[in-house]
Amino acid sequence: MKKKFKVLINNKWCKCCSLCIKFCPVKNLTMTEQGVKDSGKCIGCKLCERYCPDFAIEVQEIKK
Repeated sequence: MKKKFKVLINNKWCKCCSLCIKFCPVKNLTMTEQGVKDSGKCIGCKLCERYCPDFAIEVQEIKK
């Protein structure tokens, strides 16, 4: 069974630099007026988490 992931974004820490959006290979993240949003297509590569200069992103596996 394929694993599922969610992206948690701490909008208090996020400076909206868009690096996470640029590095995402599946274009899961988008910028809105409220900040960066997860669109539910995360594959768990954690590139967004790794390259966030503000440590504002955490990728978690969804446990059933």
